[in-house]
Amino acid sequence: MAKELAKAYDPSEFEDRIYKFWEDNGYFHAEVDKNKKPYCIMMPPPNITGKLHMGHALDETLQDILIRFKRMQGYSALWLPGTDHASIATEAKIVEALKQEGIEKEDIGREEFLKRAWDWKTEYGNTIVEQLKKLGSSCDWKRQRFTLDEGCSDAVKDVFVRLYDKGLIYRGERIINWCPNCLTSISDAEVVFDEHEGSFWHLRYPVSDGSGYVELATTRPETLLGDTAVAVHPDDERYKDLVGKTVILPLVGREIPVVADSYVEPEFGTGVVKITPAHDPNDFEVGLRHNLPVVNVMEDNGTMNDQCGKYTGMDRYEARKEIVKDLQEGGFLIKIEPIKHNVGSCYRCKTIVEPRVSKQWFVKMKPLAEPAIECVKSGKTKFVPERFDKIYYNWMENIRDWCISRQLWWGHRIPVWYCDDCGETVVAKQTPDCCPKCGCKKLTQDPDTLDTWFSSALWPFSTLGWPEKTPELEYFYPTDVLVTGYDIIFFWVARMIFSAVEQTGMQPFDTVLIHGIVRDANGVKMSKSLGNGIDPLDVIKNMGADALRFFLVMGNSPGNDMRFVPEKVEACRNFANKLWNAARFIHMNIDDYDVKNELPDELTLDDKWIVSTLNTLAKEVSENIEKYELGVAVQKLYDFIWDCLCDWYIELAKTRLQNNDGSAEGARQVLVYVLTETLKLLHPFMPFITEEIWQSMPHDGETIMLQKYPEYDEALSFPEAEKQMNMIMDAIKAIRNRRSEMNVPPSRKAKVYIAAKDKDVFESGKIFFTRLASAAEVNIAESFDIEGAVTVITADAKIYIPMDELVDKKAELERLEKELKSAEKDLEFNEKKLSNKGFMAKAPEKVVNEVRANADKFREKIDMIKAAMAALK
Repeated sequence: MAKELAKAYDPSEFEDRIYKFWEDNGYFHAEVDKNKKPYCIMMPPPNITGKLHMGHALDETLQDILIRFKRMQGYSALWLPGTDHASIATEAKIVEALKQEGIEKEDIGREEFLKRAWDWKTEYGNTIVEQLKKLGSSCDWKRQRFTLDEGCSDAVKDVFVRLYDKGLIYRGERIINWCPNCLTSISDAEVVFDEHEGSFWHLRYPVSDGSGYVELATTRPETLLGDTAVAVHPDDERYKDLVGKTVILPLVGREIPVVADSYVEPEFGTGVVKITPAHDPNDFEVGLRHNLPVVNVMEDNGTMNDQCGKYTGMDRYEARKEIVKDLQEGGFLIKIEPIKHNVGSCYRCKTIVEPRVSKQWFVKMKPLAEPAIECVKSGKTKFVPERFDKIYYNWMENIRDWCISRQLWWGHRIPVWYCDDCGETVVAKQTPDCCPKCGCKKLTQDPDTLDTWFSSALWPFSTLGWPEKTPELEYFYPTDVLVTGYDIIFFWVARMIFSAVEQTGMQPFDTVLIHGIVRDANGVKMSKSLGNGIDPLDVIKNMGADALRFFLVMGNSPGNDMRFVPEKVEACRNFANKLWNAARFIHMNIDDYDVKNELPDELTLDDKWIVSTLNTLAKEVSENIEKYELGVAVQKLYDFIWDCLCDWYIELAKTRLQNNDGSAEGARQVLVYVLTETLKLLHPFMPFITEEIWQSMPHDGETIMLQKYPEYDEALSFPEAEKQMNMIMDAIKAIRNRRSEMNVPPSRKAKVYIAAKDKDVFESGKIFFTRLASAAEVNIAESFDIEGAVTVITADAKIYIPMDELVDKKAELERLEKELKSAEKDLEFNEKKLSNKGFMAKAPEKVVNEVRANADKFREKIDMIKAAMAALK
């Protein structure tokens, strides 16, 4: 490692080098160590198709801060990384690559397709891992996992078999969400609802006996071809005589029954609804209650099937237009009413999903949801912020059975076989040799794969070796905290909790730390389509990883969105530069001396103040991190480094350092001690710069990341010194402010008279006024009677500065006289315009208002100049 600091702060010169140093020395690795407390975070596994975006950067930064903090506190801190196989997204990538070669996946078959998928994973699947390293992520890469690796796959099969044996996994025909683009079912959690412009098509269905029509409305007229009933509420008096009769389905001519069902809301519309069991979840339930046939009218790709006559082969939206046209021509269309309504789309490809009846595998959710709800209610798992538990409860209490089968090849294949002879269903972890019922050797495995989230749900314990009772599982589980965005509470967090409670009897983690999303500077969500995304790697290249990390935490509060503002990242880089320059200054004053990294026996007032302030900071920052108030912690560090250390203590110490007397050695020791302790406090937030500077300072140990995190020490608390220094600093700030208001340059020295009860305090700080308040001489007494002096008042002192010493009265009056004449001339010019009738009549209102504002501004300026002149006279 470097022992000298470069003259200029250039993170590109050392960030990669430092990361390699950490990784090569195994500092990220955590072992089962009974002499240490365990601390464990599971990285939410990014998709192998993914590339680092600002959401990842925020997520990983928060996790890295926590893990570095706990590692420095002496915990065996495991941050276990890994990647997700991402069934839908990865399969789409392979299919697209095949299309470029003019090949369909069916042309090469499942085995060859999977070989290509694994090859793709080998080539591209680690891209995001390498990108995460650029951020400084201190994961235990030796323990890296993949949701399709042998151990995770074994756990998936085990859970499937266990749930099946308990009757919690079943196969059945149900309404599922179907994506016509991804060509697979997706779970409720994978459907995103957005408001769309739409229509209510008001239709009339003729009653079969010729007695009239029933009127109803639909938002999806193309599904009319699959109607198998119309329904009314059993208590609706308007339709009592219709129940039991039939109506004729427009365009099709099929007779369908009128049924009575309490699902219908009599007050909504006409109180009549069309029932399409194959294409609506509520209609499907009505169909089950009334034994209605299920008529599916669509193919997998969203085109109309061979049940649809002349509309066969049309895209669903093309068919909609044709059907509406034919309904109008046939006299069945009453009116079209424009509406806004929520429409569900696939969270992956944004295609509008199609509810359809399909034979799929499901997890029975109610028995799993109840203990998972109790897990949070009992406090075993806590959400930070707490308000997110309401979202969790709402989803879990209203959860439907989870469709877990996917019509894909890439993923965990469902461990179910069907006997070719007798049709027996065999569920097993290993491929069965024969049918247990008839002994037939010919068995065919279910072609479907499991929902990606099925394996992700097991992540906190499968990665530690479950179902085996490994030392890692016993030591690190349950894990401590899960850091994740609020957008995947349903997808992932809830599923991890119910899976863990069911399989391990324990919570998967004690705390769920929820963060918001990173929006652009205007508050708009970043997206590829809008082109407003910011590549974190570009920011790291230009500003350094530390600046990006510091920005992502600064002002960030749990659960809330934040905006990416480039100027604020630059301000964070300037902060790093300030710290670098402070370290360079300290080097200039210690490099020729043998300076110990410990406090001297004798501390001056300013030494005690900075040491005591740092001591309090250590306590507060640790408390803030423990409470997940990372934004608060980082703001305190910023204020201490910028204000206390750089702007005050270093300036205060310069006199001692320049005099090079007996107190200089103490100042050097305090500077080294305060800087190195501050670097340790800052390290979890800005790991690279803190390591680089720490390595250049006198130190023991190999790396800052294994140093003990600073703790509060009662022996280093000097409240009286803090109080006294604050009195002195308040007086210096007040003098500086008054001199600034009077435009007095720092080079102009003036006598300072300080009237105060605590004379001894100000006596001890005389040298500080000379250095930092441009004092030519400092006089201290309980009171003074001085005429012609500028007076400055603080809570602890009344300060006088003779006016003649601040300004040359004669020269200043001459200057002000000139300024007054110029301002009066400008005022006259503007007033003439305002009294000119022609100008007032012809000039635009905006111009007139500007002239009025200018006149007001010059009047105010004249008053201020006259007041300044009066004060001088």
